[in-house]
Amino acid sequence: QVQLVESGGGLVQAGGSLRLSCAASDITFSRYFMGWFRQGPGMEREFVAGISSSFQMHYADSVKGRFTISRDNAANMVTLQMNSLKPDDTAIYYCAADYNGSAWPDARTYDYWGQGTQVTVSS
Repeated sequence: QVQLVESGGGLVQAGGSLRLSCAASDITFSRYFMGWFRQGPGMEREFVAGISSSFQMHYADSVKGRFTISRDNAANMVTLQMNSLKPDDTAIYYCAADYNGSAWPDARTYDYWGQGTQVTVSS
């Protein structure tokens, strides 16, 4: 059974940093496009960042220059380094895996999802 397990969320002041991790199991990890999404209170789930099997990275405009996505295929892990956090970044952050990867901003195309980790940024 495929599992994606996020960790690293928490409470941080504006301007601070957090590092989210997502550990994958029972999946041919290296073949999947890995994405991070977030969903704030009363908001729809939105794409944050993604990384392809060939290590091409994609970011939402709102996080460019502040967030960095990376993957470690040997460890079956994808991470999201978040710097210069803002209160608007407050959300539940989800890790997701998409075998196709061609429509990476679209949450509907992803095959597997983690349970999410809460990130709260105080002003």
